[in-house]
Amino acid sequence: MLYLVPTPLGNLEDITLRALQTLQHADIILAEDTRTSSVLLKHYKIQTSLQAFHAFNEHKSLQNILRMLGEGKQIALITDAGTPGISDPGFLLVRACVEQNIKVSCLPGPVAFIPALVTSGIPCDRFYFEGFLPHKKGRQTRWQYLSKLDCTFVLYESPFRLVKCIEEVINYCGAHRKMSVSREISKIFEETITLDAADMLSHFKAKPPKGEIVVVVAGHSE
Repeated sequence: MLYLVPTPLGNLEDITLRALQTLQHADIILAEDTRTSSVLLKHYKIQTSLQAFHAFNEHKSLQNILRMLGEGKQIALITDAGTPGISDPGFLLVRACVEQNIKVSCLPGPVAFIPALVTSGIPCDRFYFEGFLPHKKGRQTRWQYLSKLDCTFVLYESPFRLVKCIEEVINYCGAHRKMSVSREISKIFEETITLDAADMLSHFKAKPPKGEIVVVVAGHSE
């Protein structure tokens, strides 16, 4: 069995009892960054063996992990924060497990875009999740597509590229398009701001952002 175990976005108490039990009883925990995950495991006195599994070694590690699963090992996959597979490693391993009829179970738990979406004040009955945009090639094409959506869309963004992202919202969607920026979700300095794109640009030019960023943009019909 492969278990996908969501981990806290910030506050270490944002983890379920079932997630803790799964991590405690797993034979191996695959972690995106073993140093980051060690903090969580140490906090809850979990001593399960850790193994690195990230974007740079997932292809190389895949066959060995599948072999262990085939031998009956119980393996848990975690990322630095949130649910594995959502803009984080996990898809390749899950796809391989499905192809080989290895059972996969995903526990419910934290994912960053949900609290950002529901606290934005922007319609969330229908939405499109884009995640991280390409840095260069294909970025313009994605913006052209997103700008025409008649439903809310959600992006992940680096604080260092947020101003550029807001400028692109203005260029492709218009200065008056309603948008929201959430940062540091579930952490001490958690903040959500909802403004027109032009006002959002002024805000973050005057106050450079820090922390993980989720951007929510209203559909064109709004």
